[in-house]
Formats: sequence, structure tokens, C-alpha cells
Amino acid sequence: MNSNEVETSTKRRDKLKIIAQILENAQEPTLKTQIMYRANLSFEQLNEYLEFMIRLDLLEKLTARRKDMYRATQKGLDFAFRYDEITQLLRSKESSNRMRVPPESLLKRKT
Repeated sequence: MNSNEVETSTKRRDKLKIIAQILENAQEPTLKTQIMYRANLSFEQLNEYLEFMIRLDLLEKLTARRKDMYRATQKGLDFAFRYDEITQLLRSKESSNRMRVPPESLLKRKT
């Protein structure tokens, strides 16, 4: 990973993370505005994600009391669970790599 990738990943969320956040917030039927605020998205971004996720069968749109609500499907819940597993795995791998001392050849300055 180069320095640009590291810098970008710390400042911006990737699309998979946003999808996982939406699914986490929509485990129970949830209003669009609640998802928007909890996932920190603009209205336009939210609409794009919702349409995309419905097409992929990660979310379903429900109507209750004349209000549109969104809920994660079983496929969406599976995605969120697996996403969480992968991020935990990467975090544990990252922390174990930090604990290892790099080889001496990498620590020496080239003159």
C-alpha cells in the first residue's frame, strides 16, 4: 500500500464500509432520514446507495403508515457479518505486524 492509499483510507470511507454502515442501521425497519444521518451521507448519496443495495437484494423497501422504510435482507445481514469479520481479521493482522520488528536491513540507512 502506498502513502496515497493510506492517506485516503484514513480520511474517507470506502463504499463497502458505507454499505456495511447502512445495513447495520437497517437491521430493523428504519426511515430513510435516520439511515442518512447515522451513516453520515447526503440525501443524493443515500438515494444512490439505497437503489444499488435494493438491486443487489441487500435491502428491502417497506411501507408502513404511508412511510417508506428500509430493512436489511438476510443477504444484507450476511454481508454485514462477513464485512465485520474481515475488518476484524485485518485489524488483528495489522496489530500483529506492528509488534514485529522489521529486519535490520530495513532499519539501516543507505548512504
